[in-house]
Amino acid sequence: MSSCISAIGTANPKYRIPQNDIFHFMVRAFRLNDTNASRLKRIYDHSGIEHRYSVIPDFGEKESNNNTFFGTTADLEPYPGTRDRLSFYQDNAAELASQAVHECISNHAEILPRSITHLITVSCTGMHAPGIDIELVEKLGLNRNIERTCINFMGCYGSLNALKVADYICRADASAKVLIVSVELCTLHFQKENTLDNWVANSLFSDGAAAVIVENSTDSKSRKRHLLIDKFYSEFLNEAKNEMGWYVGDAGFEMKLTSKVSRMILKHIPSISNKLLLKAGLQFKDIGRFAVHPGGRKILEAAESALGFSSLSNRFAYDTLRDYGNMSSATILFVLKKLMEDPEGMDCENILGFAFGPGLTVESMILKRKGNA
Repeated sequence: MSSCISAIGTANPKYRIPQNDIFHFMVRAFRLNDTNASRLKRIYDHSGIEHRYSVIPDFGEKESNNNTFFGTTADLEPYPGTRDRLSFYQDNAAELASQAVHECISNHAEILPRSITHLITVSCTGMHAPGIDIELVEKLGLNRNIERTCINFMGCYGSLNALKVADYICRADASAKVLIVSVELCTLHFQKENTLDNWVANSLFSDGAAAVIVENSTDSKSRKRHLLIDKFYSEFLNEAKNEMGWYVGDAGFEMKLTSKVSRMILKHIPSISNKLLLKAGLQFKDIGRFAVHPGGRKILEAAESALGFSSLSNRFAYDTLRDYGNMSSATILFVLKKLMEDPEGMDCENILGFAFGPGLTVESMILKRKGNA
């Protein structure tokens, strides 16, 4: 018995901000001189991002006195603390998540909210209890006895863990209908301390939500397109443990992201891929498409260089990065949605996917596209 992804929905906040506008906000926030502003501009010009989304309009404002979340002084004082940021998350995350679910369900005509048996929520950018799982049950009219699981603070690979859990559930219970909801408000955690880590992190992250239905694959045979879940493999690279991190600070959550991350991916992703392919009984030549988490342009290029595939076969990752930025755990689901809806996709095409996060963790999976346009 196997499971599949039968529908995906996505949502973003209303503030769609050009990358160049965010650059000018950062120059002011970091109080950069002309030399450092030019260095930062090179980072933004090579980011591969054109627009990002935020629940906060401030990143698109031309002057700090127009800010509504951060302080209106030149140094953004009063600067919001962790309580302020998590309160904002609590007020906004569930609504954005519910928008993604509504689109997901509308893409699956046979699913009704009351037929969903399990709910898995994923987030690393905010926490509260009762949490967004209970808020979603109430907003969406789900059964109050629905089985709930929360995957928190795992970073950008959290949604692959959710898919893994959903797969286990559906393999154990043929009647299960699992709803996965990832919501990330990354921009709440902007850090104004003038460090290279903050320069890089603040050039990438964005806000978004995605929802997925996972069910027994026999229930989706009548659907035009779905993604059959085949195999997963996970490994963390202890030598790179200190190269990426996500920590609770006094002014929100603090990101550590060094330039060694892409080099570690370049070094280790071939052996991880081989272990996954061996587990699936496949060879690299059997893979038709790729779904690499677009954590940044350098990460995508490192994966391509290490495994020898073209950017064209991973183009939906680049498209997602360009149009949305890095939305942490939600991002890979945006990529999968594009893959599933692609009219040029082939029936029975194997897809090799990756996501990365603190650990340094590499989560990998093989999906099989079923159905044509």
